[in-house]
Amino acid sequence: MKIATAAYPLSWVETWADYETKITEWVADAAARGADLLVFPEYGAMELAGLSGEQAAGSVQGSIAAVGDWLDQANTLFSRLSSAHSVHILSPSAPVRDGNLTVNRAGLFTPSGAIGWQDKQIMTRFERDDWNVSGGGPLRVFDTTLGRIGVLICYDCEFPLLAKALADSGAELILIPSCTEALEGYWRVRIGAMARALELQCVTAMSSLIGTEPRLFAVEENTGAGGIFGPPDKGFPPTGVIACGTLDTPGWTIAEVDLDAIRAVRADGHVLNLTHWEEQPPRVTQVEYSRLT
Repeated sequence: MKIATAAYPLSWVETWADYETKITEWVADAAARGADLLVFPEYGAMELAGLSGEQAAGSVQGSIAAVGDWLDQANTLFSRLSSAHSVHILSPSAPVRDGNLTVNRAGLFTPSGAIGWQDKQIMTRFERDDWNVSGGGPLRVFDTTLGRIGVLICYDCEFPLLAKALADSGAELILIPSCTEALEGYWRVRIGAMARALELQCVTAMSSLIGTEPRLFAVEENTGAGGIFGPPDKGFPPTGVIACGTLDTPGWTIAEVDLDAIRAVRADGHVLNLTHWEEQPPRVTQVEYSRLT
C-alpha cells in the first residue's frame, strides 16, 4: 500500500465551503498520487472553531463547543471523500464531549463507509491542566482491507506498553497523528514513533500539524513534518526512515509499505525484538544495587 502522512497547515476558515474545499483538495491530491491510506494530524479539526467566529475560537470551552458544532458535518465529509476516492482516511483529531468527559478523538474512515474511532489514552500537561481533556475509550486494532491498523495519538506513542498492546492484538501498522508546538515536541514524538517501530518490528506513520494561527486557542503555533518509519532490518532502510518530509513544509509525505516485510522481520529478522520482549519482565525484578567507591 501507499501511505500519505500530512504536514497539515492550520488555517483560519471563514465558511464551511472554505473548509470543505481545503479538505477535498488535500484528499484528492493524495489519491491522485496513488495513496491508499491518508493520515491527518492531531487537533487538525481545531480550525473548525473558526467557523463559529473569533470569540468562540479564542477560549478553551468556546473552541471545544465550536468544533463540536461542526464535527458531524466534517465526519460526513471525510466519509464521503473516503468512498469517492477509494482511500482510507485517519481524520484530524478533535476534542469531543463524551458524557461528562472531553476526549481527544480521531476517526478512521474506510471506502466501504465503515468508521472506527480511537481516543487518546494519556494526556499531556496542557490537555490536563488547560483543557481538562481526559483519556477516552480503549485502544483498538482495526482490521481493514489494508491490514491491521492501530492508532496512537501523539503523546501516546511515547509509552511502549500502549504500542505493545496493539502489536499483541495483531497491529502491523501504527498511525501517529501529532500536534507539537515546539521542535523538541516534534522530536519527542518522532523518536517515540521510531522507537516503537524498532521494538515492535512494525511500521509507524506520523503526521504533524504545522503553521501559526493566533486566533485558534491552544494550537496557535505548530511545528513538524510527516514521516514513515520501520525497523532498521532487512527489507527496510538501515536508518529505519522509510520517508520523511521537510520540517514545517506543507504537503504529503508518501511511501510504499509492504506489510509482508513486517511479517518477514518478525519471523526471521536479524534481530527479534518483538519475540524477545518477554525476556524483559523476569530481569527487571533482579536489579542489584552495588556501591562502588
